Amino acid sequence: MLTILLTSALGLIQAQTEKLFNEKDLSGWTIYGTEKWYVEDGLLICESGPDQAYGYLGTKREFKNFELTLEFKQGANGNSGVFFRSSIEGTKIAGWQAEVAPPGSNTGGIYESYGRGWLIKPDPEKDKALKFGDWNRMRIRVVDDTVTTWLNGQEMISLTDEKIGGATGIIALQIHSGGGIKVCWRNIKIQTLE
Repeated sequence: MLTILLTSALGLIQAQTEKLFNEKDLSGWTIYGTEKWYVEDGLLICESGPDQAYGYLGTKREFKNFELTLEFKQGANGNSGVFFRSSIEGTKIAGWQAEVAPPGSNTGGIYESYGRGWLIKPDPEKDKALKFGDWNRMRIRVVDDTVTTWLNGQEMISLTDEKIGGATGIIALQIHSGGGIKVCWRNIKIQTLE
């Protein structure tokens, strides 16, 4: 009986996990701005365009409580991020970002765009978890007013914030302004949580 119950529970968890990126095209996503977003060899790639401006790739759906896992590899400057519970108009995004940045630049920290700025930065010692120029695995868990991030298994931050708790919105990948940036993404999966 216990085996049946465990198998049923595992089936429910697996049923709630879905790929946000199909490794073929940008179905389910919207491009914001003029920077380059494309699929090559099963990877989602963002690159600075001629405008060298901010750009975003946002989900068409909104999410409230979830656990998001993805892998990223930074080339060049590699300044990017993963926004959650956010909204976009043009290239102006309102919401919260789990930072993806070069060494020493707070990867895994939480930044509020067009709001309070940095809410929490990881302990600088944790920055050793970042493998710049190689694949990294990030996990972002958002439940009600609590956000926790992990980088390659290392917990980076845990934050409880009432304003985050009251929001819902899309998930969006960012490419930073300034030019010379390239980031590859893969295995983007989300598990919705009640």
